[in-house]
Amino acid sequence: MGAKDAQTLKAIREAEAFDGVSIIIAYSHCIEHGYDMGDAATHQKAAIETGYWPLYRFNPRNAQGKRFKLDSKPPSRPLEDFMYLEGRFNRVAKQDPERGKLLLDLATQDLEKKWNQLEAAKSL
Repeated sequence: MGAKDAQTLKAIREAEAFDGVSIIIAYSHCIEHGYDMGDAATHQKAAIETGYWPLYRFNPRNAQGKRFKLDSKPPSRPLEDFMYLEGRFNRVAKQDPERGKLLLDLATQDLEKKWNQLEAAKSL
């Protein structure tokens, strides 16, 4: 909610309409993330735009090849644009800049791998 309301509503409606168990996995901000909760929508938008939190749905009722729907566009901003907005990530970079850089590089590599997997899942 907040960053892509229409996608959220689609996911909730699809889950509710399914005759069986449905799971909705949602990003939730927290005061421990180290920012003003009034800025939550800004952070959610950054999470989506950087690929940190991709938006997708899977509906097993749809025909083969149309079950998985990737609602996010490819990342349009560097991952650090999201991560360094939050104290939980920023703290590491400040305490140990070399380790912070290494962890950011690893997270960026992981994000690229994950994005490629999501793109490949479009045929499900």
